[in-house]
Amino acid sequence: MVTSLDPHSRYMNDKAWSEMQETTHGEFGGLGIEVTMEDGVIKVVAPMDDTPAARAGIRSGDLITHINGEAVEGLTLEQAVNKMKGPVNTTTRLKIIRTGAEPPIEVSIQREIIRVRPVRYRAEGGDIGYVRISAFNEQTTDGLKKAIADISKQIPPEKLAGYVVDLRNNPGGLLDQAVSVSAAFMARGEVVSTRGRSPEETSGTPRGAAISPRASRSSS
Repeated sequence: MVTSLDPHSRYMNDKAWSEMQETTHGEFGGLGIEVTMEDGVIKVVAPMDDTPAARAGIRSGDLITHINGEAVEGLTLEQAVNKMKGPVNTTTRLKIIRTGAEPPIEVSIQREIIRVRPVRYRAEGGDIGYVRISAFNEQTTDGLKKAIADISKQIPPEKLAGYVVDLRNNPGGLLDQAVSVSAAFMARGEVVSTRGRSPEETSGTPRGAAISPRASRSSS
């Protein structure tokens, strides 16, 4: 049944559901790396900011072929991810194939408790607010509110030209958080909607209260 769906759909048992809840909550144990399965190997979607994986130089697009000396070929995505998890202060060894790099890269990464900080920000050039959103978890909307409030203190409203919202390497996450963030930069209209075969299957999520009426520019 699941194989007939798109590559991003999969069946989740209780354990997988619990692991996803940990991720969307924004705190879990591991290396701090978002991965997917591609052609029998693990492909890095993105290393999370300020995590062991990011500090070790893991890059988006890296292909992980071995974990602790064991080939990942034949493993499911869940099995491979579980092999990268473990007690804090223990080490995971990865063998990586990277485009343009020969031979394969081998790296040892020490596990930590990963506390995802999804929003980082700064004032740029005296009139631009830069906001990086690295994931949509339960802390994202509150982080964005804080970012805009702090930037507003640094840049007077009359000088604020707009915001640059950096979504590069953002692997996604909770839909309600993505809707809330989008609503902050939209003056009006529907953010996301579904269309079903019958009226009761059709729903829409309208734009919520804007965080700042001047937050009108974004980039991805």
